[in-house]
Amino acid sequence: MTTLLHIDSSARAGLSGRDARGSHSRRLTARFVDRWRAAHPADPVIYRDVGAAPPSPVTGDWIHAAFTPPERREAWMATALAESDRLVDEVLAADVIVLGAPMYNFGPPAQLKAWLDNIVRVGRTFGFDRARAGEPYWPMLDTAGKTLVILSSRGDHGYAPGGRLAHANHLEPALRTPFGYLGVTDVHEVAIEYDEFADARLAASIVAAEARVDDLVKTLLAARSEAAAA
Repeated sequence: MTTLLHIDSSARAGLSGRDARGSHSRRLTARFVDRWRAAHPADPVIYRDVGAAPPSPVTGDWIHAAFTPPERREAWMATALAESDRLVDEVLAADVIVLGAPMYNFGPPAQLKAWLDNIVRVGRTFGFDRARAGEPYWPMLDTAGKTLVILSSRGDHGYAPGGRLAHANHLEPALRTPFGYLGVTDVHEVAIEYDEFADARLAASIVAAEARVDDLVKTLLAARSEAAAA
């Protein structure tokens, strides 16, 4: 079985096309998970809505606790890291991470950044040793076979590589880079654009994005079936 971790981060509740002022990114993540489970209904899905319930931001106490070896941590340190531990556990349990990530002011929402800061954890998702020869950092998820799917939405258009606003896209790079640092390098992206135009171009972008999501689910399911049979 394949475990999916479904993360939504939009401040908008509901799904576009179904709910008034609903979220485009939620629409795509819901479609991805629905298509996956239609093919594999027994696959577990872990769901977390960081848009509705944002994780606590990293604090000085959090940093102190995270960089203290587990055997030397005091009771308050375990408390400071408890939420992060739960979030990391979900990432570790997942084979496919389905990340709904709307673009806010050219980058990820603050609530998604807080989630990301909580899962980039020394000793749990990346290693660090000052005495290590060469690079003191190393990824801890590079042999876990994880896949990251970034499903985004944008008010304007042309943010894809080679587009008119590619230079201003700080959303997908802000997600790919830290996940790559952890060792998750199998990354796929689908985006809806033209939201602020609310015209035929938005409608066409939604249709195209949903078709790409459907194709991506088929591709990933086929790849995992081949890997399991190998």
